[in-house]
Amino acid sequence: MIIDLFSGPGGWSFALSMLGFRDVGLEWDEWACKTRAAAGQLTIRTDVAQYPVWPLVGKTTALIASPPCQAWSRAGKRLGLIDKPLVHQAVADLAQGRDTRARLLASCRDERSLLAAEPMRYLHALHTVGQPEWVAMEEVPDVLPLWRQYAAVLRGWGFSVWAGVLNAADYGVPQTRRRAILLASRTRTAAPPPPTHADVAEPQTLFGPGRARWVSMAEALGWGATDRPVPTLCAGGGPGGGPEPFPSGARRALTDARDRGTWKHHPTTTGLARGSRCEGPESAEPHSPCAAYPAGASAGWSWSLRSNNQANATVRRVDEPAGTLFFGHRANECVWVAEPAPDASSPDTSVPESIRITAAEAGVLQTFPADYPWQGNKGQQFSQIGNAVPPRLAAHLLAPHLGKTLGPDDFALAA
Repeated sequence: MIIDLFSGPGGWSFALSMLGFRDVGLEWDEWACKTRAAAGQLTIRTDVAQYPVWPLVGKTTALIASPPCQAWSRAGKRLGLIDKPLVHQAVADLAQGRDTRARLLASCRDERSLLAAEPMRYLHALHTVGQPEWVAMEEVPDVLPLWRQYAAVLRGWGFSVWAGVLNAADYGVPQTRRRAILLASRTRTAAPPPPTHADVAEPQTLFGPGRARWVSMAEALGWGATDRPVPTLCAGGGPGGGPEPFPSGARRALTDARDRGTWKHHPTTTGLARGSRCEGPESAEPHSPCAAYPAGASAGWSWSLRSNNQANATVRRVDEPAGTLFFGHRANECVWVAEPAPDASSPDTSVPESIRITAAEAGVLQTFPADYPWQGNKGQQFSQIGNAVPPRLAAHLLAPHLGKTLGPDDFALAA
């Protein structure tokens, strides 16, 4: 078995399925488990910290772990940084077969901090029978010192190990999401996968084609693939049962993806529309962004994604990758906003309204399929999406361990 600790809504699992493999996820969150069930993924609903390891001994070929990041994330109070010495102590003790978690947990400022030590409990038990064959772990960058502690232990057990920080955008994810990664193997030299994308496209050389440019939000969502600018198209299902807007082209792209049941790569388009015009019958739809301003009123404006309503919020144009997506209580603050286009000499004075990002759009920016079966209310869905591992990044991390080779276009983005 491939065991996936803290498996969430299935970022690692979906990547494995695209590579022809399956895992067994251990997950506690009710709605993440329901999402996994709807996606056809094997799941044991359990508290990873309480689940016994003995049923897995002798049956586990690989271990994947993405402990909850809330205690460490810059989006929260970051009490995990205060608890870090306790977590390091827990890892050291568990690596020696000593379970001091209860005593250490009593001293933690955030009870979730110690979850980052849980993979060592599993690794120690599996190591006694020469398992697992390989390990892959992921967390926010501030956890890198802890991964290096894991690495030292695993090297002592005969693993080749690499630990460092990778940018998801370098692997075709339309998001500059930086994560601390640990890769370990008993059978091959552990190393990060070669990047397939770069901030600036690289020219072809005698050694082959250079890396493609980072994938933009517009390209991932299919905006600019039609003659319509973004975002104008409206669809039902908004707050309180009212209509909720989707950007131009999204409805068609979502339908196409649902029919295919797979990812699709949208070719890069030139001359992405800079403004938004409302044409056709949907422009008269009540409460739609189209009804807020007349046709052509937004000439000279470009669309960007604002991560939250804080003064230091990340704002990225649609022709760039998104910043790191995180949600929680800020789910409704992640919005598409209009700003004067850089090439506009005199933008229209009628500023288009901000539009909240949808769960489907956020999922696509994490490289899940557009029709991925997110379960729960909007807050629960956004929480799952923000905590998930981007499947496209996961696929590049896992492929070498599974004897697979991925090129830049092998995992095309969801529509």
